[in-house]
Amino acid sequence: MNIKGITVTLINKKEIGKDPFGNPIYDDVEIEVDNVLVSPVSTEDIVHTLELTGKKAVYTLAIPKGDENDWEDAEVIFFGERWRTFGFVTQGIEHLIPGDWNKKVMVERYE
Repeated sequence: MNIKGITVTLINKKEIGKDPFGNPIYDDVEIEVDNVLVSPVSTEDIVHTLELTGKKAVYTLAIPKGDENDWEDAEVIFFGERWRTFGFVTQGIEHLIPGDWNKKVMVERYE
């Protein structure tokens, strides 16, 4: 059996130019990322992250190997809802981890 993730939309800031004073101007860019695993967090993880960060983790995203996008404090869209990542993206060494994913990040509900 082959495990396959879903496509999520990652929203990142991209520099689109400079203002008259030379400061960067950013715009939201939607990036479709295929094969992202989405799994509900355990009750223990919900309590733990709530106590440590004040944020309520709902899902953990497993990010495919080779992905170079910035997932920290980013907005993502999947299951028809908006979510925000929080905490650090944890990453393992690609060739030492079986499967297609080597990064993880938690998300909270975002409205």
